[in-house]
Amino acid sequence: MSNPFEDENARYLVLVNNEGQHSLWPEFAQVPGGWEPVCGPDSRDACLAYVETHWTDLRPLSLVRRMQEIEDMQDMDKSPEKSALS
Repeated sequence: MSNPFEDENARYLVLVNNEGQHSLWPEFAQVPGGWEPVCGPDSRDACLAYVETHWTDLRPLSLVRRMQEIEDMQDMDKSPEKSALS
């Protein structure tokens, strides 16, 4: 039996979860909880092109946000106003 996730002739959906992660999903399969369709149904190649265009940062959104918070805090520590008060 062939893998339905790799069938070149099947139609697919692109799913996204709350962390911004993408998944290629066969059209016939039930969408799992926590995932939402954002593209398709379409060909496997079209869905892969969508994923390659829209999922450019593979880090989970929670990690991206936390890293941005840390960077913002570090920038505040380096600000001229903070230095003048020290």
